[in-house]
Amino acid sequence: MRVQVLYFGVLKESFGRESEQVELAERACVGDLMALYEERCAGWMRSIAVAVNREYARPEDVLRDGDEVALLPPVSGGSSR
Repeated sequence: MRVQVLYFGVLKESFGRESEQVELAERACVGDLMALYEERCAGWMRSIAVAVNREYARPEDVLRDGDEVALLPPVSGGSSR
């Protein structure tokens, strides 16, 4: 099965691209995908939110072929007012 992974914030900068296709085993879950990124993200995965098809997802949620998975790192900054 293939899913489209979208990168945001610092992940987009780190990987040098906005997205990529990832091949996974049938019935893979969000946690399986996150495990693939554990090494690449040097410990960031604990603080990254994941959305599947624009809805927040849990590690146990099963992915389907063609899903769009967004990796959302924590956001900081804004107004000091």
